[in-house]
Amino acid sequence: MKKIYVIRHCEAEGQSPEAQLTDRGNEQALDLSEFFSNIKIDRIISSPYKRALDSIKPLAKKSNVEVEIDRKLTERILSTKNFSDWFEKLRNTFDDIALKFEGGESSREAMERIVEVVEEAFSRNNNNTVIVTHGNLMSLLLMYFNKDFGYDNWKNLSNPDVFLLINENNKVTLQRIWK
Repeated sequence: MKKIYVIRHCEAEGQSPEAQLTDRGNEQALDLSEFFSNIKIDRIISSPYKRALDSIKPLAKKSNVEVEIDRKLTERILSTKNFSDWFEKLRNTFDDIALKFEGGESSREAMERIVEVVEEAFSRNNNNTVIVTHGNLMSLLLMYFNKDFGYDNWKNLSNPDVFLLINENNKVTLQRIWK
């Protein structure tokens, strides 16, 4: 049985790749480290965005595990255009995973890249892997394993949030484990 803990980063000051964690986000990163204190972590893979890396730093240090950076875990770009109805556009991409806006990627394309990271992690000999990413990308991964996971579930994610994927006999189950 292999486990992957998928983490959405802690509270951040913005959406840019360089956005820092808020003071509350830094406290949350320490809470995350404590949350995992009774779990032996074998591997940590993170988005290269500062907010993701800073969210996992305390756990990596405590676990003495080096963080691997994977660009496939960066947040999905919905579009390079600014939309006044951004939330509606995003909702539409949950309903039609092939829908693609100018300069962005479809839900299917984003889903494929995070699924690739998860499948590679499950293929390794590690029992407990942590993957740190972003809300939209995490939601698309969860949708891949549970077709009922959608826009409203994305809206209800917290910062941070943690889902556990368990691969037992090539059957993957998921559950939300963050308090």
